[in-house]
Amino acid sequence: MSVGRGAHRIGEFARRVGVSPELLRAWEQRYGLLQPIRTAGGFRLYTEEDADRVARMQRALADGMSAAEAAQVAQAAREDDAPAHGLIEDAQARLLAAVEAYDEAALQAVLDDALAAFGLEPFVRDLILPALAEIGRRWETGNGEVSQEHFASNLIRGRLISLARLWGRGAGPLALLACAPGEQHDISLLAFGLLLRSHGWRILFLGADTPISTLEATAQVTAPAAIVLVAFDAALLEPEATALRRLSRIAPLSLSGPGAAADLPRLARIRRLDGDLVGAADELARMSNQ
Repeated sequence: MSVGRGAHRIGEFARRVGVSPELLRAWEQRYGLLQPIRTAGGFRLYTEEDADRVARMQRALADGMSAAEAAQVAQAAREDDAPAHGLIEDAQARLLAAVEAYDEAALQAVLDDALAAFGLEPFVRDLILPALAEIGRRWETGNGEVSQEHFASNLIRGRLISLARLWGRGAGPLALLACAPGEQHDISLLAFGLLLRSHGWRILFLGADTPISTLEATAQVTAPAAIVLVAFDAALLEPEATALRRLSRIAPLSLSGPGAAADLPRLARIRRLDGDLVGAADELARMSNQ
């Protein structure tokens, strides 16, 4: 049997979902909540589907259900995964309609419903990022207003920041996240930090337009396990090659975003995080375990 991306041994999986291995084993044995796969060597590996069921069980417990009731809800929800694409499309349509009407209450309701229904990764990957891209496309083609983009970005950014509360706590490895000097767009970096947090990492977020000297000073004090720098324009990074080399000697450095040109990481002896945000978070988590 092939092992897909995101399959973890129980210790790593427990850190990612924030539940002790002992409690996970109890939920598996008593309620059949987890359905690990087995490798050819007999190891039990837990997948993204297991993580989704754990998240649904945690939400049900938070709503006051007993463990047995919560397990039933978490497993029953799995049967509804097939029409999730249609539900995502409906959420996208509701979100775009709320943006067009500048309806803050409706937009917040969509975000509430989608986060509860889909979990963090689909919420970010399938709703937030595509919706922001569509809003930006409409503005660029003259079918939307820049004020709508600002309205949506500010509210969505606020929601991501609220989800990030206390993401620096815990015992996991520390990631230092920042936007390149001159880069103002930090929503994707916020989303990436939330996804990396779901792998058990602690997050130190410096945000938009961060001077490399500030990153160096912060890294010297905090000794992060990884530094991630985002840029949407390669011109923002090209003058910083020497500073990036220095930064990479303090901690492993990764570049992400459209501005992380293919030749720049080679020049600065740093990594480039490719793919979507979910894949990038998985990649960085895997690199830390090597």
